[in-house]
Amino acid sequence: MLNQKRPRSPTIGFLVEEAERKLAASGSARLDAELLLARVIGASRAHLYAYPERPLPVRAIIRYRRVIDERARGVPLAYLAGSHGFWSFEITVNPNTLIPRPETEHLVETALALIHTHGLRTVADLGTGSGAVALALKREVPALEVFATDISPQALVVARRNANALGLSGIQLLRGDWCRALPERRFDLIVSNPPYVASDDPRLRTDQIRFEPLIALDGGRDGLEAIQSIIAGARERLRPGGWLAIEHGADQRKPIETLFGAHGFRSVACVRDYAGHERVCLGRFVAAD
Repeated sequence: MLNQKRPRSPTIGFLVEEAERKLAASGSARLDAELLLARVIGASRAHLYAYPERPLPVRAIIRYRRVIDERARGVPLAYLAGSHGFWSFEITVNPNTLIPRPETEHLVETALALIHTHGLRTVADLGTGSGAVALALKREVPALEVFATDISPQALVVARRNANALGLSGIQLLRGDWCRALPERRFDLIVSNPPYVASDDPRLRTDQIRFEPLIALDGGRDGLEAIQSIIAGARERLRPGGWLAIEHGADQRKPIETLFGAHGFRSVACVRDYAGHERVCLGRFVAAD
């Protein structure tokens, strides 16, 4: 109706429709609007459907519109919601941590296959961020001794919070740079999802990625700086016969295989993701030639 007046106190339905229009450029405008409102008012999406005429208090309306403005600016949904699904659980994420990608679940699958096949008992997760990989491994294999490192103290705070929320005790969280953060001992398995995007790659400036910590994405001039450091350092922290598994970019298999071979790794193989891209390289440490 042309003379229809705006509700004096905006309702759930009104606010969702308003937000959907503001997020029209997004491919998931309605879903984003619903998820964020549910988060703001501490309800389920089912509650939004059941009570679209429910008016909301001014404080909730102001907070919701502020969050929608941030989403329209490109801030990732996971940061605004404060959590993200990975493996079989939800974890806290914030701008101090990378948002875990589905591809990283292949790193978890690869690690679990090695653990079960070879009876591995000790694992180190380098660059743990939110703790996603370390937590998934500990959750699946509770007897596993897990160490997780990150150079960012803020990321380690998030990882500890996630471990506590999931009731996973005994994970050693250590601050430092890759293998140098680990204690003077040998591990059965080292895993890592390091930064592997080249510094000049335009993907670093796309909407979602530009809000994530650059240190977790930028792999240097060729995207291999962190990977090279991890492979070189792993030989000092793996027992003979121990394994290293690294997530990497779709076009990096050949140089990574060369690095593995140059640092005493054999039985080198590559795992493809569901899109068919080469995503995880693994190798068994024998000795340097």
